[in-house]
Amino acid sequence: MRNNAIGIFDSGYGGLTVFKSIIPQLPEYNYIYFGDNARAPYGDHSYETVYRYTLDCVEWLFAQGCSLVILACNTASAKALRSIQQHILPHKYPDHRVLGVIRPTAEVIDQYTISNKVGVLGTRGTVKSASYQLEINKLYPHIEVVQQSCPMWVPLIENNEHLNPGADYFVQTYLQRLLDKTAGIDCILLACTHYPLLIPKLKAYLPEGITLLSQGDIVANSLKDYLSRHPEIEGHLSLAAGQRFVTSGDPEVFDTLGSLFFGASIKSEALLL
Repeated sequence: MRNNAIGIFDSGYGGLTVFKSIIPQLPEYNYIYFGDNARAPYGDHSYETVYRYTLDCVEWLFAQGCSLVILACNTASAKALRSIQQHILPHKYPDHRVLGVIRPTAEVIDQYTISNKVGVLGTRGTVKSASYQLEINKLYPHIEVVQQSCPMWVPLIENNEHLNPGADYFVQTYLQRLLDKTAGIDCILLACTHYPLLIPKLKAYLPEGITLLSQGDIVANSLKDYLSRHPEIEGHLSLAAGQRFVTSGDPEVFDTLGSLFFGASIKSEALLL
């Protein structure tokens, strides 16, 4: 029976940039997007807290009929994904799957660097976890990965100040701190799904010859490939081509800011966790 949706989870708005990339590639499926805005941001929370919050939201999506959930959040992928996959799914939800955004990005990173020096810009939580360094070096031990946390970027974006002149200092500062850590970086990964909204600013300060890489298309391509390789999951997905948006925060605020990330107007419903 094709009656299951694909769940897309993020701590707030950033996952909408991933969802935006998924829809053109896989428009036929039914989707539920859930943003845990009431408890965002996740970036500075402990592993235990991020795990508990993420599991709450994943289980809610399961209860809504999502047999496949994408953690479109780098912090949740870094701090919660493996524990959910290893300790929760096999015992409680053996027919469900939860996927993240870190592994698909690590798998293709070698296609974007010639110097084998890659920069990662992310939240404090993602950078502290060293998840990108670990995943990339498992696959490509010859690639040097350097990181820089950017704690002011998410607040700027979520207050719609990211394209104003006041944001330039923080964009330039974090970018330069990253580039100063090692010479020869030729690829910079935006390891937070909020950060694509800063691309116009980043390009203004980015030296020539450096590729700026966001995750939306990478995750979309990976999901498409995953479904083609797993007919036991794909065969249960609804082909209703529907989109449902849910937030644990204020729906009016979510709809206003979410439209910036999604690139189209949205109408969400509230959920009290």
